[in-house]
Amino acid sequence: MGVSIFSALTVLTALFPSQSSAAGSLSYNGLAKTPQMGWNDWNAFGCDVDQELLLDTAQLLVDYGLRDLGYNYVVLDDCWANMERSDNGLLVANATKFPDGMKHISDQLHSMGLKFGMYSSAGFYTCAQYPASLGKEQQDAQTFADWGVDYLKYDNCYNGGQSGSSLITYNRYKVMSDALNQTGRPILYGMCEWGTDYPWNWAQTMANSWRMSGDIYDSFNRPDDRCPCTTYDCSLPGYHCSVMNIINKMPPIANKGQPGAWNDMDSLEVGNGGMSDDEAILKSPMIIGTDVTKMDAGTLSIYSNAAVLAISQDPLGVPAFRVWSRPASVDEYGQGEISLWSGELSGGDYAVALLNAGNTSTVMSASLADIFIDSSTTGGSASPMSQTWDVYDLWANRMGNAEASAILSGNATYNSTVRGSTVGHMNSSTRYNSTSMSYGDGVKMNSTALLGAKIKSVPPMGTLQAEVPRHGVAMYRLRTQGGATVRKRDEL
Repeated sequence: MGVSIFSALTVLTALFPSQSSAAGSLSYNGLAKTPQMGWNDWNAFGCDVDQELLLDTAQLLVDYGLRDLGYNYVVLDDCWANMERSDNGLLVANATKFPDGMKHISDQLHSMGLKFGMYSSAGFYTCAQYPASLGKEQQDAQTFADWGVDYLKYDNCYNGGQSGSSLITYNRYKVMSDALNQTGRPILYGMCEWGTDYPWNWAQTMANSWRMSGDIYDSFNRPDDRCPCTTYDCSLPGYHCSVMNIINKMPPIANKGQPGAWNDMDSLEVGNGGMSDDEAILKSPMIIGTDVTKMDAGTLSIYSNAAVLAISQDPLGVPAFRVWSRPASVDEYGQGEISLWSGELSGGDYAVALLNAGNTSTVMSASLADIFIDSSTTGGSASPMSQTWDVYDLWANRMGNAEASAILSGNATYNSTVRGSTVGHMNSSTRYNSTSMSYGDGVKMNSTALLGAKIKSVPPMGTLQAEVPRHGVAMYRLRTQGGATVRKRDEL
């Protein structure tokens, strides 16, 4: 079944949480073994943030079941501080916006089973021209630790020209990395360097994620001169980058990520109004960027699709890769293409996505020879092309809008059904609680919510075929009938 491109990129973060093989890979600080998940206020609210917004959103993440699906970081972006530091040089929260202070915010979030993220920049000012942390890393890191912060998004604005080479930028960001570690508090470190100095080549030993492109905006594929680059090799990343612009920068660098250190494709745009339910995308890390207080049923349904999230959170940590991309019917922006993505999962399963970025519904085909194209060069215990594969549609069990509406209205409670109940979430086809059982363990136990619905089998040397809607994606989990197949890891 083909569905929204919103799904399409739930898929294609899911498909490439930009991961490399977990074998031999270590997180530099023990965090983000799978891509982080949560919510960030910036794309929906900009500077219009305050204590009430954060805590109300946090409560809804709990009430809607999003926390239990893994969306557990609540990240406060720019504009939270006073315009001046204190007399002793410390960052100070704006008392009008946050009257009870940041420690109160973190205490409240922690009491809900959530984690607290904050923002600064590796520059003299933040992007909104508030005080930033360049040259003050140690004291700011300790301030964040004292406030109970669990995540730092660290931007790149007003860096005083300390950029232009990988070494210069590495050294600038490494100071905050060391300072965070020296506090003794586990703080996930998310670099927002925009990919200017190729962080995928050097950030794995000092950060948990790095932005690999300019800022996303709420468009599927509209070109914008403010986002001038169409490849990863870009000295001016810009902003107003569409979903497809960012996706098409990923294939050459997807395998540069690894468990504990991820390529970051920016926040998730579904629900912000610029793309319909048929035009949306998730990126890795999976950070919701919409107004949760105004979330509609279709948006909740998409964010709650545990079968897709299980691809993103798969413990093996192998990236999907683009097998091929071909021209397709173009839209009003002159854009149109179709592509096939394939990636190995734990237990010998595979994830496959047929992405239709063309302007019309299209029947797409993927042969097993295409899906397993690497098997001939990287080896394996048996040729996967010679086996029969069961095909599970990852969107077939997506929560219906009626169920989602009941949760949003308070007439049904997500947690009353699944929280703390292994049996409950194992038997549910639409809901899952990853705080009770990890995604990896749930897949091993054949959780219906994580596998999706079996729709067909593909025989040896056969072809997977689906009609995929305009700006849509078909996404599948493939499971062999003949036992697990494991190929050697490709080199970085």
